[in-house]
Amino acid sequence: MSTANFRPCAVVPTFNHVRVLGHIIGRLRAEGLAVIVVDDGSGPAEAARIAEICSGHADVSLCRHARNHGKGAAIATGLTHAVAQGYSHALQVDADGQHDLAQITTLLMLGSAHPNALICGVPAYDSSVPRARKIGRWVTHIWVAINTLSPKIIDSMCGFRLYPLAATCAILQQGRFAKAMGFDTEILVRLKWAGTPVITTPVAVTYPAGNHSNFRLWRDNADISLMHARLFFGMLRHLPQRLRAR
Repeated sequence: MSTANFRPCAVVPTFNHVRVLGHIIGRLRAEGLAVIVVDDGSGPAEAARIAEICSGHADVSLCRHARNHGKGAAIATGLTHAVAQGYSHALQVDADGQHDLAQITTLLMLGSAHPNALICGVPAYDSSVPRARKIGRWVTHIWVAINTLSPKIIDSMCGFRLYPLAATCAILQQGRFAKAMGFDTEILVRLKWAGTPVITTPVAVTYPAGNHSNFRLWRDNADISLMHARLFFGMLRHLPQRLRAR
């Protein structure tokens, strides 16, 4: 789906996730999307398999970090590469098979109709979601409501979304974004602060059997807590201007 002002691609960050990567790429290519895979320092065997999978598809490019930098850094690499290739938007899809790829068309249609907006999937979880994940998302929702002065953003942690690249990369160029698991939330809040509209749509999310998570319980929770604190003090610093704007 592409017009003169809407030229999307897909960005798929991965760290040792290879089991369903080929399937995900195939579905994205079936939607007519060029795909940018970012290997965030996977182990030698996994890196070789990722390269093999990517080489088996047309219009799939592979970026690789020599060592693991974190999900946020991988997404930033993919988005920067997408801009350099002349794309206007990038659909982010996680590589672990959690996302309902049947909703790709919906996200693209919303992006085409609202090219200046960030289009975010809002998860509709099934029974496979770990209880700790649901609690963590609830806590983050409260902090996002505080930091955006709005309760309207229901879920900021879903990595199934369509980015307007000009607005997003303007923030990335400032260098102030979470390099690990806090990226999805922080970039959304900063886009909201910059005046980017946020449009949400429900998407199914499941935790596939045999799936492994790259979430590091103590380190990533600490990083996310620091991210929320950083955003909170940033919100306070600009609170008078934002209240006047409202």
